[in-house]
Amino acid sequence: MSNKTWPRAILHLDMDAFYVNVHILEHPEDAGRPLAIGGQPDQRGVVASASYEARKMGVRSAMPMSTAVRLCRNLKIAPANWERIRECSKQVMAILDDFGDVEQMSVDEAYVDLSEWDNPEDKVAEIRTAVKTKTALPCSVGLASSKLVAKVASDHDKPEGFTVVPPGEEAAFLAPLPTRVIWGIGPRTAEKLANLNIHTCEQLALADLGLLQGAFGNQAASLKQRARGVDGRSVEPDRGLAKSISQEWTFSQDVDDPDRLRSQLQKMAGKVAQSLQKRQLVAHTVTVKFRWADFTTFARQRSLEVGIDDADTIYAVAEAIWEEHWPPGQKMRLLGVGVSKIEAPQVRQLGFNFLD
Repeated sequence: MSNKTWPRAILHLDMDAFYVNVHILEHPEDAGRPLAIGGQPDQRGVVASASYEARKMGVRSAMPMSTAVRLCRNLKIAPANWERIRECSKQVMAILDDFGDVEQMSVDEAYVDLSEWDNPEDKVAEIRTAVKTKTALPCSVGLASSKLVAKVASDHDKPEGFTVVPPGEEAAFLAPLPTRVIWGIGPRTAEKLANLNIHTCEQLALADLGLLQGAFGNQAASLKQRARGVDGRSVEPDRGLAKSISQEWTFSQDVDDPDRLRSQLQKMAGKVAQSLQKRQLVAHTVTVKFRWADFTTFARQRSLEVGIDDADTIYAVAEAIWEEHWPPGQKMRLLGVGVSKIEAPQVRQLGFNFLD
């Protein structure tokens, strides 16, 4: 197909079971078996990635590992090799960079603008071959005229899928799929749509605008457009500064010891500070995340007049937030520290004052 029929050609590449397959590079004996990458069940670990053999048994990402081992008795658990994962990710992104502008979304996912090529479908085939040949890792790809449809297409025929949605066929491709596949539609929006008896993209595309406006206000027209595959977002090679940086820790057993909680808070503040300093950034807001033993979860934050990047200041603010909102004796399951309102520094901080 000549690129004259492609007003835009956008590829979405998604590495298949990335953490699992990176592990298999070093441990080929684990290929073909139910495998989960993540923490141990007795330490409240969660599944970061599951092999397709494990998925057939119901194991899914973000599932508590204790649930995963109940579903799959012969599940093997392995920790994530972050150094190798990052190395493999850099290899993949370097390959993509040879074909067009790349917008990396995560370690295992990216968009590539192939609009400059005469035959974008041929280039997609080249990319798949290059990734598999140079990294020995499988991937799935989707090619479409928009980011929204390209992402749905890459997930359409996993693993090692190759789905092309030619211009003009976006609405027909999306029509039978559930509304949840659409970018920006989460569980709550999908539930509200279901209450209107709207379950598929086709039903949403054909829905009465007035009916949708009653439920979603000025977002109604955008929902209808996205259900037809209309998405004007472009591939952005530089995604800009990070919006937030955070660390959190789930305790293996619920903790109410203030010294231990302060110590963990300080460690996390140090790691957040390192991330800021490495990127030569400062932050104006510090957030502390709380989770009690009964899973009650909330976050509290404070903003500062001057940007900060040092561990002592981040810890001082985080500790003040924690002391204000932690009732002594309250058992904690999880504790987190984060920063936001990030920017490149104009001047170094001389101290800090809380904003009202």
